[in-house]
Amino acid sequence: MLVITRREGEEVVIGDPTNPIGVVRIASVKGDRVRLAMDFPREIEVHRREVADQILTEKPPIAGKIGRGTQKESS
Repeated sequence: MLVITRREGEEVVIGDPTNPIGVVRIASVKGDRVRLAMDFPREIEVHRREVADQILTEKPPIAGKIGRGTQKESS
C-alpha cells in the first residue's frame, strides 16, 4: 500500500500524468475527518470500503453467471 501525505487543497494524480485516470484532492480536514474530492470518469466505480464490502456480499460470484443463458430448458 502506498501512503502519501497531503495537505488541504493538494492533489494526487492517479495514472499517467499526461492522461490521468483520475485525481483525488484533499477538500478539507476538520479534526479527524478528511473530505476527499475525486474526479474520475463515470465508468470508474469509486466506493467507500463499507459500501464496497456490501456490494461484494450481495453480488453473485462471476463463476455463477457462466452458463446462464436465455435459452429455456426443455422437459
